[in-house]
Amino acid sequence: MDIVKVFGSNLKKYRTQLGLSQEAFADKCGLHRTYISAIECYRRSISLENVQRIADALGVETFKLFMEE
Repeated sequence: MDIVKVFGSNLKKYRTQLGLSQEAFADKCGLHRTYISAIECYRRSISLENVQRIADALGVETFKLFMEE
């Protein structure tokens, strides 16, 4: 399991289910659009603090972002 890929894929899945662009989502969770893009493209690892911010903005439990399909 590549945790960076799992997290990035899940972020994109939940974000698109909400119908949010990367920019709108980044605004919602107080992060930069390029940061969200880098996560979804598997180019960034992120802090636990930002994992929680993302989960809160998506309205999902944190562990769901780490679950492999």
